[in-house]
Amino acid sequence: MPLSEHEQRMLEQMERALYAEDPKFATALEGSGLRTYTRRRVYQAVAGFLVGIALLMAGMVAQQIWVSVVGFLVMLGCAVLAVTGWRKAPKPGEQSASDPAAGRQTRQRRSMMGRIEQRWQRRRDEQQGQ
Repeated sequence: MPLSEHEQRMLEQMERALYAEDPKFATALEGSGLRTYTRRRVYQAVAGFLVGIALLMAGMVAQQIWVSVVGFLVMLGCAVLAVTGWRKAPKPGEQSASDPAAGRQTRQRRSMMGRIEQRWQRRRDEQQGQ
């Protein structure tokens, strides 16, 4: 059950008041969540992959097989992290598949108040189901 028009207006007023009172705090709360996390994870995995290549080459030059093997394992692990992180990253403007309100709402505003509204609705649905 979505929020009534009155409740939506109240939430929007609260959001505007928060932005007016402390815009830095409101912007920090807004964030971009999962997308930023997965992007950072992919970048870290790429950097780790490059470190793995360096270890592999250093092991070959120093003729130390164990260093080359460690470099290869680092490369393999980072490649797996990068691929899984890339697949999990939602597209810009797209909601996550685990969001139960995604099918109900055609126009979703990605804002702090929108996320709070979704959490509230999820809790109400869980309580009604019990």
